[in-house]
Amino acid sequence: MTSPAPTVLVFLDPAFENGRIADSSQPQLMATDLGATRGDGVFESLLAVQGHPRKVQAHLNRLGSSAAALDLALPGQDVWRRAIETAIKEFRDVHPAPTPEEDEVVVKLIVTRGVEGAASPTCWVQASPSPAGSRRQRQTGIDVVLLDRGFDTEAGERAPWLLLGAKTLSYAVNMAALRYAHKQGADDAIFTSTDGRVLEGPTSTVLLAHLETVDDGDGSIRTVRRLITPQLDSGILPGTSQGALFAAAKAAGWELGYGPLEPQDLFDADAVWLISSIRLIAPVNHINGKEVGTPEVRKQLTAELNHLFAGIE
Repeated sequence: MTSPAPTVLVFLDPAFENGRIADSSQPQLMATDLGATRGDGVFESLLAVQGHPRKVQAHLNRLGSSAAALDLALPGQDVWRRAIETAIKEFRDVHPAPTPEEDEVVVKLIVTRGVEGAASPTCWVQASPSPAGSRRQRQTGIDVVLLDRGFDTEAGERAPWLLLGAKTLSYAVNMAALRYAHKQGADDAIFTSTDGRVLEGPTSTVLLAHLETVDDGDGSIRTVRRLITPQLDSGILPGTSQGALFAAAKAAGWELGYGPLEPQDLFDADAVWLISSIRLIAPVNHINGKEVGTPEVRKQLTAELNHLFAGIE
């Protein structure tokens, strides 16, 4: 069986200091692995640009938090870092990018519980090409639909076994939501809670912005830029990209806010984005068929945020 796309696999193996490179065209996982049979595991996805992996520490920290929620014991972060570097180098050596602008590699950190009764989890790093659609959506924007997630915003605290704040391998619902959105003619979706709050996208974090003209009282007028995201304690996955962008925006003088947000807040915003580690910042053109903001303001603010995000390591 051949791999459907150029892929490099590096398993975390105590016998190999920098990880064990495996043949992605050959079977590598036991059919009885609980990651395959039950989705029992966690993962992270990050982007390497021109050989440099972005936000590695934030992703390793979130991988650890997700693993702790599932009672999985992980190898040390240094072990993961070495395997990440091995995977990126191997991928770029075997599959060099046509141009520097296209030198993007998707790096996934994957952990399964292993086969039933395994003494330790199965861990590997996977490197593969960045989807061409991701770059296109950053530039042209996306249309989204609002979908009911079926939980209220207190479900995560009330029922921690739902693992709402963990990035688990159980992504069937997320993928079903994307397929449903595509059938409605949209590119993506934004989940809402049963108590009427905005949550997150199936693979992304929601951001919105307001521009406000302020008179300082001394005859000077200035524009306040406010960047807002849903409350992090509402059962959503804390976004590594959102956190990094908020830090950069704060340093640049933006005001920040954390919900709670209702669907009408999205329609009232000057701009809305879905942000993730792979697609990066994708401006939302329409929600449920209704345009958000104006093309001019959306383009201006997207350019400003892209400039801030480009400086994030």
